[in-house]
Amino acid sequence: MREQISKALKGHEAEYIEIRLEEGRSTDIRYRGRDLERISQPVGSGGSIRALVKGGWGFVSFNDIRSLGDMVKLAVEQARLVGREDSQLVELDPAVEVVETTVRKDASIIPLAAKKDLLDQYNDLIWDTPKIQTSLIQYGDRRTKTIFANSEGSYIEQEKLGVSLRINAVAKDGGEVQQAGLSIGSNGDFEALENLHDEVTRIAQRATELLAAPKEKGGEYTVVLDPVLAGVFVHEAFGHLSESDFLYENKILQQVMVLGRKFGGKHLNIVDDATIHGLRGSYKYDDEGVRATRTHLVHDGILVGRLHSRETAAKMKESVSGNARTVSYRHPPIVRMSNTFIEPGDASFEDMIGDIKEGVYAKGWYGGTTAMEMFTFSAREAFRIHNGKIAELLRPVVLSGNVFTTLQNLDAIGNDLEMNQGGGCGKGGQYPLPVSDGSPHIRIRHCLVGGA
Repeated sequence: MREQISKALKGHEAEYIEIRLEEGRSTDIRYRGRDLERISQPVGSGGSIRALVKGGWGFVSFNDIRSLGDMVKLAVEQARLVGREDSQLVELDPAVEVVETTVRKDASIIPLAAKKDLLDQYNDLIWDTPKIQTSLIQYGDRRTKTIFANSEGSYIEQEKLGVSLRINAVAKDGGEVQQAGLSIGSNGDFEALENLHDEVTRIAQRATELLAAPKEKGGEYTVVLDPVLAGVFVHEAFGHLSESDFLYENKILQQVMVLGRKFGGKHLNIVDDATIHGLRGSYKYDDEGVRATRTHLVHDGILVGRLHSRETAAKMKESVSGNARTVSYRHPPIVRMSNTFIEPGDASFEDMIGDIKEGVYAKGWYGGTTAMEMFTFSAREAFRIHNGKIAELLRPVVLSGNVFTTLQNLDAIGNDLEMNQGGGCGKGGQYPLPVSDGSPHIRIRHCLVGGA
């Protein structure tokens, strides 16, 4: 195969060519309510070519490896049609390596019947709970082997594993409807999804408890976010603003995301790190064959870095970060996050809530929207904070505001960093990309809370 790839890369009038071949197999199981809605184990293979000519990119994807040479020619022809300027890529030494991945209990080799049996148990626990109206259980795992080669001499084989589980329970009493859920994942280790029986029971019970929970009055509060919600906040509200393909095309955002600008106190440090072992967003090389890095985005409250592909780094005259990623061979790589998180501080949870007279403790998340620097997030759970203590359970709340103002109002960071691996990131029609996000508990003054 390597000789075939090497031959296909030669003899073309292009500044740069890369080939990406992929083989994958996966499992997809979904329950809706009491019923098994879908169960499948698809396998697939294919490849893609990217070619760069005079600043223009050509991209083709295919399923028949025998057409490799013709596909390279087609990508070069496409690039030539659109190229009108100088090509810019950060220069790199070629990389040649075979990267293997091992986990303790590989989800991709667990029998399908065993996976279904575990999910049956979880579904039964949900439906043993009174007032449950409906539920959703969605399981997925995937093992992928990729071969990356380019005209500069790189040749990299990598294995990637991933597994995820989402559980949602909906309770109803008369006209009242509430829900509770769980989202969890790992780098392919099935053990992360086992022995969740007590947690699944708690989720179903929490959905019914929320039916009788009061609503908080809307307004400005001091809010404490748990590591899950804080991690989603830093990913969605700040991390995407640090992706340089979007930044390079947006002149307004360039005026805001100026390196050296102060965004928070000296206690605020935000990092994107693909090198952390065992997380879903980790890898050794990105999908341009660039070695993964640890990138400081904010250090001591100051914007110091952003995420780059080889092209955006060259255009903006900054260091490449190894953040060009794609969900599959059907798509070209674009700038994406990996494992994005707020680094831990030194505050305990008790210290953070201790001086709050009236506030809100928000946990988990259902979803949210961002528009430039504005955000809105819906928490899964909320509790009233009263005189420095966690008080009664509330209906889920909505948090909204300006990300830069919110970072300035972030006045305490906990010492209890946790990484959430249950989500997938979407951008540019590519979803779900395996990522992780995380944070310690954080405290935000003057946060707008939507309620009654």
